Amino acid sequence: MSKFSFSRLGKELYTGEKSFDFVGRRMLWYAVSAVVLVAVVLGVWLQGINLGIDFTGGTRYTVTVAQADQELADDLRTAVGDTAVEAADGATVRTAGGKSIVIETKAIANNSEADDSIMAAITKTADVAEDDISRTGIGPSWGQRVASKAALALGIFLVGVVLFIWIYFREWKMSVAAVVALLHDVVITVGVYAIVGFEVTPATVTGFLTILGYSLYDTVVVFDKVKENTRNLSQKKQTYAAAANLAVNQTLVRSINTSIIGLLPVVAILYVSTVQLGTSSLKDISLVLFIGMAVGTYSSIFIATPLLVHLKSKEKDVVDAEKRAAARMKEADKYAAVPVFDEGMPVAESDEPDELRESEDLHEAGVSRGTSPNRSATGRGRNVPDQHREVSDSGAAGRPQPKRESRSKRK
Repeated sequence: MSKFSFSRLGKELYTGEKSFDFVGRRMLWYAVSAVVLVAVVLGVWLQGINLGIDFTGGTRYTVTVAQADQELADDLRTAVGDTAVEAADGATVRTAGGKSIVIETKAIANNSEADDSIMAAITKTADVAEDDISRTGIGPSWGQRVASKAALALGIFLVGVVLFIWIYFREWKMSVAAVVALLHDVVITVGVYAIVGFEVTPATVTGFLTILGYSLYDTVVVFDKVKENTRNLSQKKQTYAAAANLAVNQTLVRSINTSIIGLLPVVAILYVSTVQLGTSSLKDISLVLFIGMAVGTYSSIFIATPLLVHLKSKEKDVVDAEKRAAARMKEADKYAAVPVFDEGMPVAESDEPDELRESEDLHEAGVSRGTSPNRSATGRGRNVPDQHREVSDSGAAGRPQPKRESRSKRK
């Protein structure tokens, strides 16, 4: 039953029988997004972004063990943290496959006292030899290059988005709306990532660029329907806002289905990587995918299209369509005060005198009260005959003939 109802809802939304007013309530969506953006910006400002050693530089210890599991990773995290080495405070420990555990700390000089303390803690806790531990130093310059390359990739992506939408839709305002929706997704995703405190790694950057493509895809689908509905707007009875709102409703069920199907495997990966595997690169990429895909669906429905309508509200064709719609509405409301007859409507008793009601009855029959006939009155397709004398009973029918009486005398 629920499946049938959902399919019926999709059909009614597509035909316009039912409609959610996404465009008309755009100020509400703007306010909601503004509140969320302020919250995440405050989160980034107060808590900061937890950058991994790939961006800040540090030391990485890779330990080869017989069986890598979360319990051993937790033991190593505790042992490294208890070494009293300041650079080891807040060390990141994660499994890497079934035979390796990776420990990441701040930069530690090779063969220093701090390095020896950490190596001793690892060999004792994991029960391995020093030859089973590989040490790698990562300089901050390499992390800076990674960050700059990621920023360059984001810039190229945004420029490509603007050009693609401009060329495909031949509408620069669609490009602006799409880029604003993308930036909206970027800020919220980064803010949530900072608030939960997950470490930003190269895997995070990969997932970050992936969700931008997903958000853009959903927005382009909606814009394509908007373009179809608003083609030859001067020949249609809809306004631009109504046609755009219809486009969002027509693609609503598809957007929800696509999002659910895309989020289900991401949720599964996030659960496994967080609960069962602990800290891992899967957790980094799955979280950013989950946030980005959810926010991208929201922005394509509640931000991109309402913003597009807002940007085009001053164009001549759009304004003319609004005026035509207002004129049609005014003409349609001309007889709005006339009551509509209903079978169950009570009949009010009239306070008119009997003579006046009798006059109305005669007028309905086409007969005037005077002696001269009403030659202009017509009955059922014929003229009323001249009245020569009063109507009297005739014996031709063999029964009394009905007489015309006023309403007050009828039984």
